[in-house]
Amino acid sequence: MLVDVGTCYCSKKTAEDATDFFKRKFDFITKRKGKIQPALREKHIMKQAVMEMMSQKIQQLTAPGAALVTDKA
Repeated sequence: MLVDVGTCYCSKKTAEDATDFFKRKFDFITKRKGKIQPALREKHIMKQAVMEMMSQKIQQLTAPGAALVTDKA
């Protein structure tokens, strides 16, 4: 059985070896996902906070009676 082991590189393996290979690959990806998810959550929260602040600033600038920015040159 030919198994794609990455970057289109194939290796000839028995069914048992192929099963073991994919089990190890699945376990590796699962562990990496567990390490990456907390960082992604934190980045998402930070992005949401920045978006909220930008939205508030835009509302302040576009609100009726907002001070006009003038060029003092």
